[in-house]
Amino acid sequence: MLLAALISALNGALAKMLSEDMSALEIVFFRNLIGVFLILYALKHSPPKLSGGKIHLLFTRGLFGFIAMILFFYTIATIPLGEAVILNKTSPLFVTILAYYLLGEHLSKSTLLALGIGFLGVVFIAKPFAMEVSYEHVLGVLGGFFAAAAYTTIKKIKDIYDSRIIVLSFVGVGAFLPAFLFVVASSVQTPTYLSFLFPEFILPNSLTIWLLIAFMAIISTLSQWLLTKAYSASNLSIVGVISYTNIPFAIGFGFLLGDKFPDSLTFFGISLIIIAGVLIGFKRK
Repeated sequence: MLLAALISALNGALAKMLSEDMSALEIVFFRNLIGVFLILYALKHSPPKLSGGKIHLLFTRGLFGFIAMILFFYTIATIPLGEAVILNKTSPLFVTILAYYLLGEHLSKSTLLALGIGFLGVVFIAKPFAMEVSYEHVLGVLGGFFAAAAYTTIKKIKDIYDSRIIVLSFVGVGAFLPAFLFVVASSVQTPTYLSFLFPEFILPNSLTIWLLIAFMAIISTLSQWLLTKAYSASNLSIVGVISYTNIPFAIGFGFLLGDKFPDSLTFFGISLIIIAGVLIGFKRK
């Protein structure tokens, strides 16, 4: 999960760079299309051993993952990188709630305390008392919810599907649905607040852009595989807390891209997140 968080933050930085020349839906499309070929190659090299089943849950994981990704990439394109990642990091909170109600996972007092400390850290980093809540911020939180739904679905199918098949469902749906939206975009009248789902398709004509797309697709697919393995192997709440490390990684990449250096409240929030991870680690021992 720690490696997935680092790669995910780097992926966000690349998406931020690409958003200057491409729509969020195009970034999602190309990122997932390349991912499909990478996963198919991996499956050809080493076929899956698990028999599968419950294909509707496999598709649901892909659908939730696509919705989460398009909302995340859209917020990356419209608000600062660190802020977009912070809003997306509401997903561990939603994971805990979904795991409790849908999977019957037990939540100890120490786990709840750690989650509370981690969420408090997010509050100090986001500084909502000074942040103007906009449509983009609402979409960012929705992206966190759908990401949590996708992660919870992984827990339901981890014992019947190879992790690469689960990732394939994500990148497959994530490539097909954008292609469909591009096809129907010219014939669909959409309100302004949904226009980001129906942009005009413009084929990139720069080698630099294509190289960035390819690199992002490779590391994103690796991140998804690591994330899938993490959510398959451990308690969802524990993995969710560790995923908070994505925030300081994203802030660092954002600084490299020109964002302001974090203030004292931000560093305090990061410290709380680290404390939450340590508490969870002691609990597992």
